[in-house]
Formats: sequence, C-alpha cells, structure tokens
Amino acid sequence: MDCSRARTKDPDEWMECAPDFSRPLAEELRDLILRAAPDLMESIKWNLLAFTGRKLVCGLSACKAHLGIAFFRGTELADPARLFAGGEANTNIRSIRLTTLDGFARGAFEELLRAAVALDAEPMIPPAPKMKREPWPVPEFFTKALKQDKKAATGFAALSVSCQREYLVWLTTAKRPETRERRLTETLAALAAGRKWAQRKLH
Repeated sequence: MDCSRARTKDPDEWMECAPDFSRPLAEELRDLILRAAPDLMESIKWNLLAFTGRKLVCGLSACKAHLGIAFFRGTELADPARLFAGGEANTNIRSIRLTTLDGFARGAFEELLRAAVALDAEPMIPPAPKMKREPWPVPEFFTKALKQDKKAATGFAALSVSCQREYLVWLTTAKRPETRERRLTETLAALAAGRKWAQRKLH
C-alpha cells in the first residue's frame, strides 16, 4: 500500500505504515495499552498513535530505530521502575524509549498506565503547570542560511517559539556534517512552504 503516516487519521493504517523496526514493538504496546486500559480511545495526533480518556493520556511514536511512548502528564506520575527516559522540558510529557521488549517491565508499565488513566479521569486534579525552559540557541549556520533564503526566514518567523524549537533541536543534534546538511536542506524547503517540523516531509 502507499503509506503516509503523516496524512492518515486511521490507527490501523498508521500501524501498517510504521517502520519495519518499530512496527512489532508498536503492535505489542498497542495491544498492551488496550488490554490494560480498554476504555481509552485511539486517534492520530501529530503523527502519534494517541490514546485518550477525558484528555490525552499517552501516545506511541514509531521511529526507524526505536519506539517512543509519551505520557502527556508524565511529570505527575510516580516511576519507581524508572521506565521514563526523559521528557519535554517545557511540558508535562515524559517518555519511554524502546529498542527491544526483552526485559521490558510490562507489569510496571501497566501500573504506570493505570495511574495515568486514573489521573486523567479525576477532574478535580488540574494538570501541573508547564515547566519553563531556556530558549534553544539558534546556530550560526542556520542564521546564515535564513539570511540567504527569505521565504524560509519568513516561514520560521511565523512559527511559535515551541515550533521553532523543534527545528532548532533537530538541526543542532545532528552528529555528522552530512546529516546536518541534509536536515538543513529539508528544513529550508519545509519552512519556505510554511510547514511545521512534524509536517516537513509533506509535499
């Protein structure tokens, strides 16, 4: 089939189009989530397979070399098994990163999921305030590129600070020069077309 996870709104199609490496992980975690919390509803948001109760509870991100599991109120959850690998510094999101299910603490994950569902179901507990973070520095090579590409510069300026940050993090975390150049080319084209980072591959 002609797969485009960036466009589909169907969870089954999203799963079929997941990368070969992470698809089996996503399939098993999807089944685990729906068994442990059968009342959650599935949808596609920001190219995530999202699970929602009153509000967003968690989501799966199927990547080429790992599976990400985001808990949208993760900073409010106890994690005695230390499943969380990190979080988004300006949000309440915390995430789990999997490359294999060998040794994965399924029981601890189910407890974490049930705690997240219970937290979501309690309307009297408001979400914790968002955590503040320092601005991500704009690298010199990107500043120079924007000066030479006015359409991309306009597109970048039109984005919110958090959307700008997604591009900046992606550009500056490239480890190899050729990777950085490829990402820069892709970024400039996407910005010139008015696309956010998650939509950068749309044509």
